[in-house]
Parts: sequence; C-alpha cells; structure tokens
Amino acid sequence: MDTKKIVSGALVIFVLYTIITQPTKAADMVQIGFQGISDAARGIGEFMTELVR
Repeated sequence: MDTKKIVSGALVIFVLYTIITQPTKAADMVQIGFQGISDAARGIGEFMTELVR
C-alpha cells in the first residue's frame, strides 16, 4: 500500500514538473494520448459495425 502511494506521488510530481518546465511538450503528449484514445474508439466502433452487419 505504501509503495503505491510513493509511486503515485512520484508520478504526480513528474507530471507537474513536466507541465511547468516544458508546457509545449506536455501539451503535445496530451494531444498524442487523446489521439490514441480517439483512434482506439473509432476502431472499436468500426469493429462493432462490421460485427452487426
């Protein structure tokens, strides 16, 4: 349980540090993440459409 809190805290600190020191790079990373989620959702939608046909 303590290890999980330490890892979570370190991740939050890293994210905040990246956003503060390199906001452009952080924005690019977020955009890439959302693009990946969008592509995955589109793929699932296409798969379900073909499955129903």
